[in-house]
Amino acid sequence: MIKRTAFYEKHREAGGKIVPFAGFEMPIQYKGIIQEVKQVRTKAGIFDVSHMGRVEVKGPQAIEFISKITVNDPSKLDVWQAQYSCMCYPDGGIVDDILIYRLPDKFLIVINAANRDKDWDWMVEHKIEGTDIIDVSDESAQLAIQGPEAERVVQPLVDIDLSEMGFYWGANCKVAGVSAFISRTGYTGEDGFELYFDPKHSEIWDKILEIGAEPVGLGARDVLRLEMKYCLYGNDIDKTTTPLEAGLGWITKLDKSDFIGKDVLVKQKEEGVKRRLVAFIMEGTRTIPRQHYKISVKGKTAGEVTSGNYSPSIDRLIGLGYVNVLYNKIDTEIEIECRGKLEKAKIIKPPFYKDGTRK
Repeated sequence: MIKRTAFYEKHREAGGKIVPFAGFEMPIQYKGIIQEVKQVRTKAGIFDVSHMGRVEVKGPQAIEFISKITVNDPSKLDVWQAQYSCMCYPDGGIVDDILIYRLPDKFLIVINAANRDKDWDWMVEHKIEGTDIIDVSDESAQLAIQGPEAERVVQPLVDIDLSEMGFYWGANCKVAGVSAFISRTGYTGEDGFELYFDPKHSEIWDKILEIGAEPVGLGARDVLRLEMKYCLYGNDIDKTTTPLEAGLGWITKLDKSDFIGKDVLVKQKEEGVKRRLVAFIMEGTRTIPRQHYKISVKGKTAGEVTSGNYSPSIDRLIGLGYVNVLYNKIDTEIEIECRGKLEKAKIIKPPFYKDGTRK
């Protein structure tokens, strides 16, 4: 049965266009994707991301368990610090990309909405003794406030000094008098915060809007992350791609103790990847590059598109795709087969949008 978040009626009141997404009825847009992207890039937008999965990990072996199932090193986290990571299959393919928080008495893992059941089953399958894992997805709401004015919008509602909070750090606090966990994280390339609290307090949405944020839907969220070359599971990363191919070597700690997929990734690092995820800009066309469109170089097949869209922030058509390492250099001219026609494009150094407040 399709679900609704605690803010479903708020989305309807705000004129949100509701669509099915990852088992939920979610707003794809309100006043328009382009307008919403610009709102986040210049001011502040609020996203309902309560459909994301949330799993608590407790117990004396919690660090060992998380280290086993993820490529990053959770032992390096200080209390209240966050870490971007991913889980891999034994063959190095990606189960999901995740966010890990180290809290005083537990870890909180945030997973992609479409992967909630799959990720939970994977964690249960690989659980070790001395670890408790608890699915708290339905017990908390999650809002993201993103944009250069995010701190100005959130500060009046919380009882802590946000100017002292670093990027990828969090804290317990009161938001409009409600107990909550807040972190300085996001998926847009802008400054921002994510709030976790009891879903019965949906009035927090209204209070944030009153101060000056505008509601933003999933459509703009996808464009914003693409402008920064942030990977989207199901498009740019999945079970057929490895972190090293996707440009996520920076989170893949091959020197730590054993983890699922390590042997394959170590070998791939030693031998060199055969393809890489690249960013490209379309030239001289109005055709958006879509997922699975073929990429070629001088008539030779080089790879395929994983994500593409119009970027309001730079007024260009942009995309991501995997290409053979022979053709992944910056400024390489490529061609995208768009509906039977070859369209010119050029590989660029990401991100596409270079003026974000958090890169």
